[in-house]
Amino acid sequence: MSQAATPDLLLPRDRERLVGVHQDLVDVVLLARLHTPFIVLEGLRSAERQAKLVQIGASRTMNSRHITGHAVDLGYWLDDGDGKVGNGEVRWDWPLYHQQAAAMKAAAAQLGVKIIWGGDWKSFPDGPHFELDRRFYP
Repeated sequence: MSQAATPDLLLPRDRERLVGVHQDLVDVVLLARLHTPFIVLEGLRSAERQAKLVQIGASRTMNSRHITGHAVDLGYWLDDGDGKVGNGEVRWDWPLYHQQAAAMKAAAAQLGVKIIWGGDWKSFPDGPHFELDRRFYP
């Protein structure tokens, strides 16, 4: 489903954080980035890092989709006026997560990729988190 014609608006650092992430999810991220500003906080994650996140309470599972390259965390980027991602700030406001989620869900629908947004979880809402749906991407 690769979107070769989609311009890449990500920083090199963001691109590095997508290494090892499933290509369908990368394609969704690239398309969504055309419609809302964000940076990639994390993609593929080691089991050791996941264990540390569970230990400090930032995650509740060792069955994270990050470990298999099926998840990304995105941070909403607020431009400081110069249009350069590196000179803005990452925001953590829930209304901004909803904007980011709308762009990701629309991009996924356009590409025919089934995703789950962590912000829709009832027991442990996770606004920055997006993952490929296990039913379609085991």
